[in-house]
Amino acid sequence: MTATPTGRRSAARERLLETASRIFYASGIHAIAVDEVITAAEVSRATFYRHFPGKEDLVRAYLEGEDAAIRARVAEAAALRAAPAELLKLLMLGIGDEIRGPGFRGCPFINAAAEYPAPEHPVRRVVREHRTWFRGAVAGVLEATGHPEPAEGARELTLLRDGAMVGGYLEDAADVRASLIRAAEAVISAPWPAS
Repeated sequence: MTATPTGRRSAARERLLETASRIFYASGIHAIAVDEVITAAEVSRATFYRHFPGKEDLVRAYLEGEDAAIRARVAEAAALRAAPAELLKLLMLGIGDEIRGPGFRGCPFINAAAEYPAPEHPVRRVVREHRTWFRGAVAGVLEATGHPEPAEGARELTLLRDGAMVGGYLEDAADVRASLIRAAEAVISAPWPAS
């Protein structure tokens, strides 16, 4: 839970975030009014504004929460002390499993970027920060495998992830997962030029 300025944990703020996360992901951000979040979270309007000056602050907090959850899952996988190539495979398998999960509606970051098209909008900055971190984390693991071009490999795996997230929402999720795994294995285990 998040601490309030007085140091106490705020159950109301967490309830607002959990509710907004669920509703924004299921229905879209612009389609949901603040009043809907307030009603569903069973808090007062004053409570909402005590924690979030406006809707965009709530949207940024929602995406920051998604980012933190993904970073935690990646750290958890890294804690398994798997070989770097195995860690990349675990990461891609995890993405593939997410695609097949109940209620999957694509990537929350891609969805948010579609709703906030201006590149310098504060919501887009949160999206960009997440993507930069993700690509950097993948590049670091690729570098640990000895990949000759970890930045380019990370870009390729990120694009595969993006495509799978969109395809998994629009098409048969099991087929998209299988394609993601095959394509990721090709990037991870492709022969590398001799130095």
